[in-house]
Amino acid sequence: MKTAKPSSPVAITLTELMALRATPAVGGGPNTAAKAMLSGGHRSRFRGRGMEFAEVRAYQPGDDVRAIDWRVTARRGKVHTKLFHEEREQPVLFALDYRRPMFFATRGCFKAVLASQLTAILAWNALTRGDRVGGFLFSEDDRTELRPLGGHRGVLRLLRAMVANSSWQRPAHQPFEPRQRLAETVQRLLRVVRPGSQVHLFSDFTQWDEAVERHLAVLTRQAEVVLYFVYDPLEVELPQGGNYRLSDGRSDLTIVTDRHLVRQEYHQHFTSKKQRIDQFCKSYRIRLVMAQTDVDPLQVLMPKGGTDAR
Repeated sequence: MKTAKPSSPVAITLTELMALRATPAVGGGPNTAAKAMLSGGHRSRFRGRGMEFAEVRAYQPGDDVRAIDWRVTARRGKVHTKLFHEEREQPVLFALDYRRPMFFATRGCFKAVLASQLTAILAWNALTRGDRVGGFLFSEDDRTELRPLGGHRGVLRLLRAMVANSSWQRPAHQPFEPRQRLAETVQRLLRVVRPGSQVHLFSDFTQWDEAVERHLAVLTRQAEVVLYFVYDPLEVELPQGGNYRLSDGRSDLTIVTDRHLVRQEYHQHFTSKKQRIDQFCKSYRIRLVMAQTDVDPLQVLMPKGGTDAR
């Protein structure tokens, strides 16, 4: 089964993202550690209380003294303790790169459109499992943080934020002038993610460097991480020999692709980047999914994980 083709390869609509709820269940998790138990239950590889705060009440004999709320105790003059209930829902955070390079494609749809479709499918799947859904949308200009919420409310809030993001209304041909590097964005993501969360990061990983790797390595200590490398076929290989005129709206550039050495160096640049990211993911047990702009989202999410860039 394939997902419905978007009405526009360069934009998203709430109606189309909501319609993706009808797609089959897919394996969107980083590994097999999370299993369906009860309603949305998960077996986590992370240490911790595994409990969520419920309320504060007066201390009773037999209560765990480690749970005493000293601030409330001091304020009320009587010992109070915190109560927790078992946390059966896993927070799932979708981090979407809406920077200028993601609004590009020569085949299929914009990288940002594919990333949005993948997010919608996985968010609906998370709802089916009973998980809580949150978002972290970032661009050159702003950042939107959505705390994970359960039920339809969490998914719909995320989809609406994606459609309403100001990046979709940017002037055409606006050059990529990053106000903060990818590493700074990932560092901010570290402050948002709760221990035991599942994080799905969609990007073409423009500006991938040692700082990005360092922050992602820290993130893997508190969350299960999946990286989605979104790319266009032109980024892998130059078109057949010829002269091609490119423009960013301000200046023109002509590239000549009939030279074998030029084509080889161009392809090697992408291959080296992919190999570096792939090696990093293997070192930190991160699942890497390759997502090409002309491949159906459901095929990208198949168990073996996306497509291979040659």
